[in-house]
Order: sequence, then C-alpha cells, then structure tokens
Amino acid sequence: MSAVETALDTSRFRFEREAMVTRQLRDRGITDERVLEAMLRLPRHLFVPDEERYSAYRDTALPIGFGQTISQPYMVATMLEALQLKGHERVLDIGTGSGYQAALLGLLTRKVYSVEIIPELTARARSTIEALGLDNVRVVQANGSIGLPQAAPFDAIVVAAGAPDVPPALTAQLAEGGTLVIPVGGDAWQELLRIRKRDGRLIREEVTTCAFVPLVGEQGWGQSQRSGSMWRV
Repeated sequence: MSAVETALDTSRFRFEREAMVTRQLRDRGITDERVLEAMLRLPRHLFVPDEERYSAYRDTALPIGFGQTISQPYMVATMLEALQLKGHERVLDIGTGSGYQAALLGLLTRKVYSVEIIPELTARARSTIEALGLDNVRVVQANGSIGLPQAAPFDAIVVAAGAPDVPPALTAQLAEGGTLVIPVGGDAWQELLRIRKRDGRLIREEVTTCAFVPLVGEQGWGQSQRSGSMWRV
C-alpha cells in the first residue's frame, strides 16, 4: 500500500479528508472504524476530474462525465458499513464509475471485482487504481446487472446504481452467508436494501432512502423504462 500512503503523506488535501471523516461520517453516525480509516487513507481527489478536485471532499456527489457521478462520501460510507466487512471477503462492486468505492473495497477486503458498463470510465478507473498500487482490485467492462458469473460466488455484492427490483442474477451469485447492498425503487428515489443469504433464504432489510443513477442492462432498467436522469449520491 506504499502508493496510497505516499499520496496521503504528500497531499495538500489531508486536512479536507480528515474533516470529511470527522464531520460528514463519524459525526453523522458511521461507526465502522475500518471504513473510517480506509476513507481517511484514500485520496478521493484523485478520482474526480481536475475541474472538480477542490470539491472532492464536499458532502455531495460530483460529476465524472458520461452522465455519471462519484457518490457522496456519506452514502459511500453507509453502503460499506452495511456490508459489515471483516477483511477476508471476495467482493463484487457494480457500477465502478470513478473507481473510488472499488479502491476503498480494495483496502477493506481480500479481492474485488468491479464492473463498469461505460468503456471510458472503465479505463480511467483501472488506471487510477493501478497507479495507487491496489493489485487486489480488478476492473472489468461488462453488464453489471447480471453480475460477473465467471468469478462467482461472492461474499459481498454492492451496487452503486438504482434497480427497479433486485436482480436474480446477483442473489444467485451471492455466497451462503453473504450480503448484498443495493438501491431498489423508482427512477427518482430508492430504498437502500441490505439482503443477507442465510440457510439459502434471502433476508431483506431497509437501510435508508437514496437517489442513484439507473442500473442499466438485462436485469436493470431498459432504455424504454427510463423516464429521466438520476443523480448518484
């Protein structure tokens, strides 16, 4: 992790990152110390376009091109905390976007497969993650709505896009004892769900409301179903 540590040590954004973790995360109820430490270590400003760099640690989503955004830090932390990761897991991250969440998962788990449908974002995220030395994160261009069956099963799956329903492909690729976190609902607002697989049964729990860009693909939103654009949080 020397590249990550170097980016942290030399970053003029260290103060902003510390404030983000304290004020936006810890003070708002995020308690998972591993998540907080990962978000303190990882230089979020490297995952946004140059023109957004000085806004990188604000409590908001930011555009990254192609109609997509990097999610609000608090929402990223909420999703990661909901996974209840211990460090040994194989994880599927759907909707790579900037690569920020995939990189955090790389700090928190053993192996990460991150799937992005947009080729340009796939290449950009892969380049950033490789530059940080996170060799346990693999970024794949694919249709995330059907998961990544060739690498399944996964101990955890997290989806950074809103689905009309829980894709059956994802629950099928979830290992016994695993956890899926996914926004489900309409094209304006969704419920962030935590779904645990226990003894072959799916146990569903609502975490919070949210608003994400649509999950497109075979088991997401088709183009004819989309009534408007959504803003990833």
